[in-house]
Amino acid sequence: MAETPTMNWEGKSGKKYPYYVYPIGTTFQPIAGNYIFAKETEPNTWAPLYVGETDNLQERLTPYHEKMPCVEHNGGTHVHVHNGTHDDTTRQDEEADIRERWNPPCNLED
Repeated sequence: MAETPTMNWEGKSGKKYPYYVYPIGTTFQPIAGNYIFAKETEPNTWAPLYVGETDNLQERLTPYHEKMPCVEHNGGTHVHVHNGTHDDTTRQDEEADIRERWNPPCNLED
């Protein structure tokens, strides 16, 4: 079985966060975590389109995610997941750190 690709996303603080890379549409377990909808701009180079966090990846990462139209419009093909972070504050801090570094277009929408 192939190993799941990984990506380290750097936040505004300079801290790097490890994420697993999956195609959009992958089903997840009902666990907490952070996620980034992204597109590959060249091999192993990613552009974030939306950064989020949730206490339940299974419920949140569905085709009905409210930002999916923006993600699709911007060419999103993958979701990067950092799972297992159960503390709300830790997840929210990580989300903000990455979002402030990259300013993803779907986070900027009203």
